[in-house]
Amino acid sequence: MTVAAAAVGVGVGVGAAAAGEGAPAVIRVGVVPGPDVKIVEQVKKVAAQRGLNVELVQFSDYVIPNQALASGDIEANAFQHEPYLRNQIASTGWKLVRAGDTIISPMGAYSARHRSLDAVPAGGTVALPNDPTNGGRALKLLAGRGLIGLKEGRGASATVHDVTVNPKQLKFVELDAAQIARSLPDVDLAVINSNYAVEAGLDPLGGALVREDVNGPWVNIIAVREADLGKPWVKELVAAYQSEPVRAFILGKYRGVYVPAW
Repeated sequence: MTVAAAAVGVGVGVGAAAAGEGAPAVIRVGVVPGPDVKIVEQVKKVAAQRGLNVELVQFSDYVIPNQALASGDIEANAFQHEPYLRNQIASTGWKLVRAGDTIISPMGAYSARHRSLDAVPAGGTVALPNDPTNGGRALKLLAGRGLIGLKEGRGASATVHDVTVNPKQLKFVELDAAQIARSLPDVDLAVINSNYAVEAGLDPLGGALVREDVNGPWVNIIAVREADLGKPWVKELVAAYQSEPVRAFILGKYRGVYVPAW
């Protein structure tokens, strides 16, 4: 069974043929639960006008979409920031590249037990994503608010082993990013990616105790195989995403929870 066979595909009709000459008959775009599903549904409509037949392929977590892209089970994906892609490339050697920017999705820290970061008790438990870049990103968010201190220069590559200052002796629980929202009743603090927070019914704007700056480096991207980067269909796909109808949809539907990055 191929990777894509385990995913859910939803197709659209063929648009004007001329603009899509040389493109695959179907351009399968991998996404994960959250805003990218709804946004790429809008992209499909614009892409059809450019002669591209786009199909959504949904994956349940962050692990598989790059594997599916590298193996040829999809033609592109739109779910990750570039540091995450670079980290996966470093460990796998996959020939994948950024084709264009999509949205900014600030990460937030939430609690079902406390109303402020100051209220998190000594010895409290903190749930973090267990993937390298999002785990480091979560630690940076906590360090920026003074809850912990990190080893000099670690940045997004930081792990819990790089925590050098921990005045409250917080205990870190590393979980799959897609599962952290479910852990919220069982921990004092949970750092959650916005797509999973929204899916769980949380409000990143009003419900997060602290949230990343929208102008941070965590810009989500469209990724394609390196060999496809210069092909016209890739340019048209990016243009469809970065179109005014898609921008208006993001601004109108998400109202600052997610922000267009172009």
